[in-house]
Amino acid sequence: MTDLIPFLKTLLSASGLSGNELPIRRLIEDTWRPLVDETSMSRVGSLHALRRGTGAEPRSRVLLSAHMDAIGLMVTGITDGFLRFTQVGGVDHRILPGQIVTVHGRKDLPAVVAMPPARLLPANSDGPVPMDQLFLDTGLLPEETAEFVRVGDLVSFGTVPTELGGDTLAGHSLDNRASVAAVTCCLDELQRRIHTWDVWAVASVQEEVTLGGAMTSAFDVRPDIAIAIDVTFAKGPGSNDYDSFPLGKGITLAWGPNIHPAVYKLLKNAADTVEIPYTMETAPRHSGTDAMGLQTAAEGIPTAVVSIPLRYMHTPVEVVSIKDIRRTGRLLAEFITRLEVDTREKLTWDN
Repeated sequence: MTDLIPFLKTLLSASGLSGNELPIRRLIEDTWRPLVDETSMSRVGSLHALRRGTGAEPRSRVLLSAHMDAIGLMVTGITDGFLRFTQVGGVDHRILPGQIVTVHGRKDLPAVVAMPPARLLPANSDGPVPMDQLFLDTGLLPEETAEFVRVGDLVSFGTVPTELGGDTLAGHSLDNRASVAAVTCCLDELQRRIHTWDVWAVASVQEEVTLGGAMTSAFDVRPDIAIAIDVTFAKGPGSNDYDSFPLGKGITLAWGPNIHPAVYKLLKNAADTVEIPYTMETAPRHSGTDAMGLQTAAEGIPTAVVSIPLRYMHTPVEVVSIKDIRRTGRLLAEFITRLEVDTREKLTWDN
């Protein structure tokens, strides 16, 4: 995929907070439609895209799930034209003051996240200002604000995607639009390759809040294998220990009870074959990804997790390596093309 960076910037320009993914879903569907045989929408709003395999029917099915929803804010009150708010998904209040945002009211409104002067804060207010002390300023008069904004309106980050050095990109919502881009790279590469299994690409909803998209899509499609594609913690300031991973030097494959050993082995073998660098990421409980919903859908689905290292997760300036996104797409395509007619019968937990 030669236009990956412009495509990723376009993904970051579309809103799509958890529970209101329509704008980003439309954009992804327009991109995926030429790469697959059919597209559809689940009952909770996830995008399903089917690329049929070449095997005899009934064919085995592999599902690739990359959540398209993003964290953000929601208006909870309006006082004298200023907006109070709460979080949608995991938002760290420390990074909010001074941010540019977009209020999705009766029309989109630019706004800034502001805080009262220090002398007006409660006594002994040392440290970061709590979210309930912050407010949004649209610059409008109170009566104009009341005309365009309602309690319950969503607010997304307004950071402009920026190319940094070393083939990296900074912006909001790279968790998890980076993985949507990786699945797109996979679908693009499959145009030139033969695969026996049916491929279901899913841009899932509500991963940040309910896992509802992954659970319902897996129950609907009933895949024989499911792969969650997400981001993980990259090494950076204050995050340079064993539980973070180098940026731009490869992907991670999760290992733990949320991961089927046989599927992990297939992914590992595929990565070794095409010399894609990877690190085992230990997940001794759940993985914190769509895989939690995929694995437990219906009677249980053999599941694995492929992750892209990302710095400053859940901030408006997340940083990701373009090279790692391409690597992820290539690994997924290699994994899919190596699936054989009888692979499903070989998927035992004791592999």
